[in-house]
Formats: sequence, structure tokens, C-alpha cells
Amino acid sequence: MRHRKSGRHLNRTRSHLRAMFKNMSTSLVRHELIKTTLPKAKELRRVVEPLITLAKIDSVANRRLAFARLRDRDSVSKLFNELGPRYLERPGGYLR
Repeated sequence: MRHRKSGRHLNRTRSHLRAMFKNMSTSLVRHELIKTTLPKAKELRRVVEPLITLAKIDSVANRRLAFARLRDRDSVSKLFNELGPRYLERPGGYLR
């Protein structure tokens, strides 16, 4: 049964989903706008919004946590230098 299982399956294996969302989140941070399907975009929100919340407080620990999820040094630096300060006053809901 599917009770209490959150998230969309998107007809992919778990490893494929993880890799796809890692690539999509890196692209979204780098370009700030991507073109994708609506279900993928809604699931991507669940991945990227916690990263932006993490980027509001610039510390070594937070940078390492973000790097563990993005695995791209340029994206992490942009996340902490541009996106984190931009959304400092907003309490969530960064992506539309």
C-alpha cells in the first residue's frame, strides 16, 4: 500500500530520481530559471527550497551541507553569495 509515502515517483528508479534532481537543482541555482514539466518542478521545490534556507546563514558547516547535495563549487558559491542574501527576509516559498 502507498500510505504515507510522500513525493512523486515520475516513473523512475530512486537512484535516477536522485541524480536527476541533483542535476536540476544545480542548473536552477546556476541559471535561476529552467524549463521542465510541472510535476518535476513541484518536486524540485522540495529539494531546492531547503538549500536556499540553508544559504541564508553563511557558515562552513552550511556550505559543506550544500556541497554534499549539489556537488558543484560554483553553484554553492552563487547560492551563498547571491541567493541566500536575496531571500534573507522571506520566510520560505522562494520558488515559483
